[in-house]
Amino acid sequence: MLVSPLIFMKSKAIEHIIWDWNGTLLDDTAACLATINRMLARRKLPILTLAEYRDIFGFPVKDCYIRLGIDLDVEDWDKVSEEFHGIYRDEARNTGLREGIQAVLDDFTSRRKTMSVLSASELSILRKMMVERGVAGYFKHIYGHGDLYGSSKIELGHKLLQDAGISADHILLIGDTDHDYEVARELKCRCILVTGGHQAEKRLRKCDCRIIENIVELLEVL
Repeated sequence: MLVSPLIFMKSKAIEHIIWDWNGTLLDDTAACLATINRMLARRKLPILTLAEYRDIFGFPVKDCYIRLGIDLDVEDWDKVSEEFHGIYRDEARNTGLREGIQAVLDDFTSRRKTMSVLSASELSILRKMMVERGVAGYFKHIYGHGDLYGSSKIELGHKLLQDAGISADHILLIGDTDHDYEVARELKCRCILVTGGHQAEKRLRKCDCRIIENIVELLEVL
């Protein structure tokens, strides 16, 4: 089981941090919303507000499209995934890191805490975005999928944990969705979720882990 947030600071020291990318390190929620709304408009389906998007978004991403009314019995899933990423490249071109991330990465690095990224993004796209934003060098491992489907990160997480060679007791996973919590639970490591990303705060509050509203709070936690 995960360590209760009430005894977080009394548990074993954190040696390695696993970061989610989209919505946690990268401030791309607005870009994803704009992408989805362009896809919905093409199909003459109702577009979403930010609040509606945060209530709907989750993993696997395929289920979100179905909930939005995109008929994947008629449309080809590969083409829909390619369509999303084609639009997203344009919408996310100028997205930066979330506020406070640079200071946190520098602080963790100065204290010799190793870090990784575990993302549902396709790996080559993920690496390119990280290099473009000047942060790839902070991370010992970068894990993403081999496809565009945005599926579960649990299997990838197990591979990352094996490669890191660090006990789960000493690992913290930081994300912005309930799926990040599910991954941490499966890996048996600790978890912190950050609000203001791709899911509504009320959804994150249902997870048995620490919730923060500002990335810089991590400097106090660790």
